[in-house]
This record gives sequence, structure tokens and C-alpha cells, in this order.
Amino acid sequence: MNTYTPQNLLITGGAGFIGTNFVHYWLETYPQNRLIVLDALTYAGRYENLAPLIDQPNFRFVEGDILDQPLVEQLLRTENIETIVHFAAESHVDRSIYGPDAFLKTNIEGTHSLLKAAKSVWLDEKSTDAQPYEHRFHHVSTDEVYGTLLAEDPAFSETTPYAPNSPYAASKAASDHIVRAYQHTYGLNTTTSNCSNNYGPYQYPEKLIPLALSNLLQGKAVPIYGDGQQIRDWLYVDDHNRGINRIIRQGRLGETYNIGGNNELTNLELIHTLCALLDERFPHSAHVPHRELITYVTDRPGHDRRYAIDNRKICAELGYDPAETFSSGLSKTLDWYLTHTDFWAEGTELFGSHEGNA
Repeated sequence: MNTYTPQNLLITGGAGFIGTNFVHYWLETYPQNRLIVLDALTYAGRYENLAPLIDQPNFRFVEGDILDQPLVEQLLRTENIETIVHFAAESHVDRSIYGPDAFLKTNIEGTHSLLKAAKSVWLDEKSTDAQPYEHRFHHVSTDEVYGTLLAEDPAFSETTPYAPNSPYAASKAASDHIVRAYQHTYGLNTTTSNCSNNYGPYQYPEKLIPLALSNLLQGKAVPIYGDGQQIRDWLYVDDHNRGINRIIRQGRLGETYNIGGNNELTNLELIHTLCALLDERFPHSAHVPHRELITYVTDRPGHDRRYAIDNRKICAELGYDPAETFSSGLSKTLDWYLTHTDFWAEGTELFGSHEGNA
């Protein structure tokens, strides 16, 4: 089995939802490592997410864009970075439908810019024929690159053909292919993970679970697209981070690994579960039963019907297994949002019930 030990990591998009959780998880698990976060602090990236870490000697935050190749190269050199974990992306499906340009620029051109910087420093400068520079470039992607499934179809595996149906998914599919090309053509040491829908702390409240939570807690209507029968596999964010950790340390170079939570639910089932949890937690609330706040809205264009992840490869090869059930993960998520009302109390009704991983 391949083994690799990171020391100095560059985390792109580390002030966003999954990136923030990854940074906290990694420094709690490996306090001896040094982490540099690069984030452009667009609408979904919050500097405040990382505030408790700012004074730690092994942590540095840099506000900047992954499209700034000279900046990335400078960080790779001055911080002696040998590992990149690439989360930075535009990830909101609805936004990609109404404004795809930003998705193509960030997700495709931005990923390519990072790869060029890594190649320039790690391969062209630091490697020789006699002594290749040991490094890793881990690319975080999505199950949406595979398209949609019928109810009876087998879950997405790593060999499922790509068939993206939204501008967001298409831009992520393109970035996956570029990463693969840099591995195959130039010998850059890359790995890729394709995850199912994430949920947990710090998720921007335009996505389904935090939007529903914030609206339910405030007695507002919870919008459900179409008939609410779209199926997603829900993955608690730190289970995702544990999977990425295993891939970076033990994954085979050039390989893709699917990370799923083994929790297939329709959107309506998910919201009913959330309503029942709030009814149990707050039995005297004026909003009980919370499911009466559910409302149906016009379905979005090209809405994929079902996503499901077959994660047998990462389980068999790397010993991965999700630690959270959907019930335990949802309970932890609710606890976090209840103690961080400042995170979601304003600007929650942005589009509707949404997907993508940011």
C-alpha cells in the first residue's frame, strides 16, 4: 500500500463549508502539521470560520485567488508546501444555471492555474531525474459529474461514465479531467475524490439542510422543489474529511475514490426527518408540527432525479467507513446551528432548496 506523510499543506477554499471543517479536523488530528489556507472570501467563504486558529503558530490565512498563479507558486516555495488539498470551487447548482461564467472560470481555469503552479515548483524546480520531489495534489470533486440515476440503477462507481447535467457539474467534470491529464502527461502526483451531498457545521444557508433548519427555526416556509422525490446520498462533512485523509495518506496515485455516506433519502424524507427532530427538541414551539411549514415550488431546470455513491473501493482499499449515521450527523448539525445563530439568521431565503457542495 502506498503511504505518504504530509507536513506542510496548502488548503484552497479553506474558509468555505467543507474546507473550513477540513482545516479544523486536520489541525485537531495532526497539530504538528502546518496549514496555509488560500481563499478569495467570496460570498460562501467566511474569515470568521477560521478565527479560532488565526493565532496558532502552525496556521496561516492568505486572502487570494487560485487563478493567481504567481501567488500560489510563491506560497509553495516560501512555505515549503508539498501537499495541496483543493476545495476551492463555485458549487451552487442554481447559481450555475443563471450565471455559468464564474463556474467555468473558477472551477476549470482556477484548477488549471493551481496545477500549473504545482508543476512549475514541484516538478520543474524541485525535482531531478535522480531525486523526484515527493508531493501530493488532492482534488475534491462531486458525484454530480456522473449525471443522474433511475430508481433501479446501480450507484455511481469510479468507472461510471461522466454525464454532467448542469453547468456546475460540467465545470467540475472538466476539472477532474485536467487533474487526470497532469498526472498522466507530466507525472504530477494526484488523487481525486468524488463525494455525495455533504452536510454539517459552517454550511452556507442556501443549501438544503441549513436553509430548512434556519427557516423552520424561524417559522418560515421551507421550499421543496417539484414533488420532493429527488434522491441524494447524504455524507456528514467530517466523514468526508476522514475519507480525504485516507486517500492522501494511502491512496494510489492517479486514482479516483468515491466517498459516500450510505444515506439515500428523498428531499421530502429528509425534511420530514428534520421536522420530526425539531418537534422532539422543541415540543412547545408555536411551529409544531414543523412539517406544516413545507411548501412546494416549481422544480428547477434539468433537476437530476437521483444520486447514489458506491464507496466499496475506498472501503476495501483504504479501510474507510463513515462514523456517523444520518441521525447522529443531523443531531450534531442541529446542535451547531442552534449555538451559531449569527451564522444563519440573516439572508437565508436565497433561492430555494439546493444542492452542490460548498
